Amino acid sequence: MALLPLKIFLQNVTYEVLSALETVMTKSNFLLKIMLPYWEMAVSKFKSHRFADCTILLLSQLEAGLRRVFAAVNKCPDRLLTAESTILYTTFDEILAKHMSDGSINQLPCFLGEPAMEFLWDFLNYQEGPRTRDRLSHGEINIHEFPKEAASQLLTFSLVLLLRFTEEDTLSELKEEAAIQLLVSLAEGYRSRCHPAFQLQKQVLNCERSLRMWPVPPLPEECCQPAARLEGNSEACACNSLISKILCELCHYLPGSACAINGLDGLPSEKWSQLLTELCSTRIPTLFCPRIILEVLVVLRGISSQCQRVSDQVIASLQLRHRQWVERRLRSRQRQNYVRMLSSVGLLCPMLSLILLLLALELVSVHAVHGKGAQEQQQYLRFLKLVLQYTENLVAYTSQEKNKWNEAISLTHAVLLRIWTFSEKKQMLIHLAKKNTNKVDTS
Repeated sequence: MALLPLKIFLQNVTYEVLSALETVMTKSNFLLKIMLPYWEMAVSKFKSHRFADCTILLLSQLEAGLRRVFAAVNKCPDRLLTAESTILYTTFDEILAKHMSDGSINQLPCFLGEPAMEFLWDFLNYQEGPRTRDRLSHGEINIHEFPKEAASQLLTFSLVLLLRFTEEDTLSELKEEAAIQLLVSLAEGYRSRCHPAFQLQKQVLNCERSLRMWPVPPLPEECCQPAARLEGNSEACACNSLISKILCELCHYLPGSACAINGLDGLPSEKWSQLLTELCSTRIPTLFCPRIILEVLVVLRGISSQCQRVSDQVIASLQLRHRQWVERRLRSRQRQNYVRMLSSVGLLCPMLSLILLLLALELVSVHAVHGKGAQEQQQYLRFLKLVLQYTENLVAYTSQEKNKWNEAISLTHAVLLRIWTFSEKKQMLIHLAKKNTNKVDTS
């Protein structure tokens, strides 16, 4: 079984953190005094490198402590009851949910704050997170190979939580320590690392870096004339024109600090990379995302994944064919195909860059999908799936088995027309988000 993906949370446990934890857990109101031996045992297990044991003890104690807070802030002391034949035990599932069993709003998320809730959801619930509780309880992890990072992250979070329920005199002493100041600062600024929105931001930036690695060697002299004919292809020229038009339209929705993009000359460059980095550093609210937002994110991530596959294939093909050309191992037909490839990638690179920009902008405005009616939401999803279908077809056409570079240009032209039409009708989320902002500004 693969180890948990854990290098995503707070800082690892240091001597100062362990020392502070041992001090705070004797004074914090978060835990009952009768539970103190279990906390002490958890720290002892960590020191002796029994990381699975440490995590199991901590999870049960965090659940018990949060259950008390949950019952207090929601004014339902009956939820402190242990499980009975007719009463279910109150677990993390209910404690971290948006609504109570009676439909009222759970007050715990508001009390704990978004950073703490996002950490707990990352660590326990999201499919692409470690899901430590589920995997331990279902025996999916070899406890002898349990990663130190898992116990370390839980210990550091536990310290932050205990500090929330500690008297000020104890806090003032601890706050003077640099390690504790750093930990509290990290916890207060924590944002989800496992939610699909954050994963999409990572995908977009990884793909952008991949596009910058495309090795496009100069054409040999004997290929210049055929290449010039390909570059003069009317369909390729139409694609370039459409990309420039769509980019000019998207420029109106870029951050104020972003420089204007002048057609294809602005693609890929340091400014382009800087722009995407800025967009992908935007904090997207992730707690309790409605179903429609998750559906949109699934399709957006699918598009990004296919763009990455295209990029990987193009890099591999360019390197292979160039080496074969230099070594004179290409047959006549293969040489012609190599020329078509070199001409086509000059179009595909800005096309994929355009798609990445579109993904980043739509992600920033993803919550605006609520402003659409049910029918409009489905129309929007159909549009995204159209772009997804294009990227899937592009994966097939750019594979070393197919090498359908002319067809890739035709495919690109067709989807650019659809994107331009959709954009002209102002049906993207960026349009809706700006419209809502303008309403607020003028009120």
